[in-house]
Amino acid sequence: MKERILVIGAAGQIGTALLDALIEAYSRDAVHAADIRPIEYGGPSYRMDITVPASVTEVFRKVRPTQVYHLAAILSASGEKDIHKTWAVNVDGYRHVLFHCRDFEVKRVFYPSTIAVFGPTTPKENTPQDTPLLPQTVYGMSKVSGEMWSQYMYAKFGLDVRSLRYPGVIGWRTIPSGGTTDYAVEMFYAAIEGKTYRCFLDRDTYLPMMYMPDAIKATLQLMEASTEKITLHYGYNISGTNFAPKDLEASIREFIPDFRVEYRPDYRQEIASTWVRSIDDSVARRDWGWKPEYDLRRMTEDMLMHLQKKFNSSIPEPIE
Repeated sequence: MKERILVIGAAGQIGTALLDALIEAYSRDAVHAADIRPIEYGGPSYRMDITVPASVTEVFRKVRPTQVYHLAAILSASGEKDIHKTWAVNVDGYRHVLFHCRDFEVKRVFYPSTIAVFGPTTPKENTPQDTPLLPQTVYGMSKVSGEMWSQYMYAKFGLDVRSLRYPGVIGWRTIPSGGTTDYAVEMFYAAIEGKTYRCFLDRDTYLPMMYMPDAIKATLQLMEASTEKITLHYGYNISGTNFAPKDLEASIREFIPDFRVEYRPDYRQEIASTWVRSIDDSVARRDWGWKPEYDLRRMTEDMLMHLQKKFNSSIPEPIE
């Protein structure tokens, strides 16, 4: 059967990168993009409001997808500004998509969870796969609910839902908005533009992070794994590289020595303080062979290279 892949939330930070990877793996005609926002995409695309079941039905009838990547969500910091809308999009919207996947006999579904599912009672270091999930944000609560819906749909209806708990994801294509880990991308953009960056997290706030190529690699690797290798249908822990804002500042200054950061923590520091510092992803490594490729320095070098091309700027050689 020819694959028909539907990416929901395709205009977002991960969606834009995932579209390119899926096109390379399949074809442009096979990959369909949907979002409530306009999509810059040369393939088939649709407007979809996941909070309106009729809107979801319309797109599913047109595409008849065999695989669905559900990326639409309101993120942590933005989510606290409108908690009711966050729940409607992240939980009710996902539920609408799940039952459409069941009814249209979609063979495989991807759901992005997050480190925001963890809370103050979760072990901060080497956080295990199965651990207390008591998040302190509506975003985190919604993602815990999404993980449980994913597991329920598999147990009740046999819907093959697969999920990752993404760390903070860093990519060069766009500046994300609404996330607590967005400082990292913003810092890179400020550096390439020759600006001092005002960081909204404390310099010593260590969090699990991941470069976009690793996030896309993990997503496709999970979705392509044979069914017998998948032991979890809620979020797999995955780890990339762990660092604090001060570490990223130092890494950027190896390439741009004059770069400066001012630290002025705001309300997002309270959110980050409830999250974990490092992740145990041994279950993902055991089940489907997960292994990241990028550490902090390699990510920094690659990010700055792409941003240099994007802005036609010049970056000095790194200081050895």
